This record gives sequence, C-alpha cells and structure tokens, in this order.
Amino acid sequence: MGRIVSINISTSKGERKKPAGSAVLVAGHGIEGDGHAGKWHRQVSLLAIESIETMRAKGLDVGPGDFAENLTTEGIDLVSLPVGTQLRIGSTLAEVTQIGKECHDRCEIYRQAGDCVMPREGIFAKVLTSGIINDGETVEVIPGDFTAAVVTVSDKGFSGERADGSGALLEKLLRENGAVSVVRVIVPDERQQIAEALTRLCRKEKAALVITTGGTGLVARDVTPEATRDVIDREAPGFAEAIRRESMKITPRAMLSRAVSGICAESLVINFPGSPKACAESFEIIRPVLGHALDLLAGRSGDCAR
Repeated sequence: MGRIVSINISTSKGERKKPAGSAVLVAGHGIEGDGHAGKWHRQVSLLAIESIETMRAKGLDVGPGDFAENLTTEGIDLVSLPVGTQLRIGSTLAEVTQIGKECHDRCEIYRQAGDCVMPREGIFAKVLTSGIINDGETVEVIPGDFTAAVVTVSDKGFSGERADGSGALLEKLLRENGAVSVVRVIVPDERQQIAEALTRLCRKEKAALVITTGGTGLVARDVTPEATRDVIDREAPGFAEAIRRESMKITPRAMLSRAVSGICAESLVINFPGSPKACAESFEIIRPVLGHALDLLAGRSGDCAR
C-alpha cells in the first residue's frame, strides 16, 4: 500500500501539471478538468516520487507534476504492476491500462538531462468508480488473481421465498476488489449442508476466499459458526473479532454475533452477518488486509511486518 504525494492537473495536453491538492475522479473519463481525461485508455497517469528523485539526482530542479503525471505516488513499484491490476485510490477504483509510453517528441526535461523517466516508469489507468481524492490518500494494489465463493445460509433463500440480496452484493464487492471468479451457493440453516458446501468449495474447488452470510446469531437454527468450525483446520479469529468490534460502533447488537473465521486447507473462510447493509460494512472492515492475507495463504508473501 502506498499513498498519493501530489494530485496534479493541467487543462491542456503537453503541459506540466500543477499541484491541485484534490480532484474529482469520474468513471470512464478521468480527472475532472484535466486535459488528458476522456473516453480512452490513458485517463489518469501515475509516476512515483522515487522516479522523480532519480531525475533530481541528475541535477534537475523538478517536482510533482513536472512530468505531466496526474498522480505522484510513494511506496508502490508502479512499473511492476501488470496491465489489468486494479488500484484502490481513496474511495475510488482504477485499472492499469498501460505501462510506460513511446516518446515521439523529446520534452524539455529530456533536452535538459538527456533522459526522462515518464516514458519508462510512468503508468496509465482508466477510472472504474467515481469519487473525490485528496493528497495523502492511500493507493492500494488489489490482488487480481484470487477465486472466491459466497455461501448464503438462509432457509427462505434456499426455498426461493427470499431474494439473495447479500450474496449478490458480496459477489459485486469481490469482483470489484480483484476476484477473477465468484461461486455462489445457497444452503438452508442445516449444519451438515453448510459444512458440506464449505468443504467442497475449500478442498475440491479450492476457492481462495469463502465468505458465508447469515446464520451467525443466537437463535437455535443459527448454526453457521458450528458448521464452519467443523471444516476449518485452524482459526484465524482476527477477522471475526474486527468485524464485531467495528460493527459495535454502528449498533450494539453486533455483540450478538457468534461469527468465526479460519483456514480450511489453503482457503480463508469468514462468517458475515445476513443483511446486505451489514455485509457491506463487514467487507469494508476486512478489505485493507484481505490482499495480504490471501498472498500469505498462497505462499506469495511471508512477512507481516511493515
């Protein structure tokens, strides 16, 4: 995870951009009022402050915006990101569309230093969701190579008496946050059937992340936590604990949740509440650490230190 050092805007192409402090990102367009915005694949440009420091070391008096980048970032190796990588920028979402670019006309910076980092180390993205961003916002690389599943636990949902609103919402959130596929299953509030669904999804279909929704309360038929414990190999209690803690800031009824979370084979299993609103809130709570957790389980990372 990195951050925005500076947001830079110019009304025309081919100009150095000036720091603006904040900006409006518009889905399918780019930064409102910027000359590079439009219905094409290079709506927003990004360059790392570390790249600018390279040019400063060559004696150039340059800073954010001088390379015509919209977003000057810190802490992310931009050029290592493959095309298609999604970036969470504050509350907005963008997708990397191009790494570097061909420089047809030598810019002023190249003429001064005999080099320019933007063609090699700048990247470009299109905006997927709109919102306001500010200097200092986090920039998070969303994992784009994990599979997921949603298990809705509901007698009425299973019988067709109730639409699966929570399952549909969770599928949307997972896809927006990098899931390449999302399997959805509806089961009744029966311990064995819940456990069988979780076992199949984790051990046979090998979903990296399995989220259950429903069946975590105090009534007799709320048996999702018991079914989850039947199949997980190890508990990973932090997810369920964090959801309870943060949810209690919204409603004291969150303390009634008996949700658990754990690891089954190489899959992360997390119990969510049953309502769409509570599912959205719970997902936002776990989202900042989800990518690192899945990387750890997949063997792509071995260090939790910052």
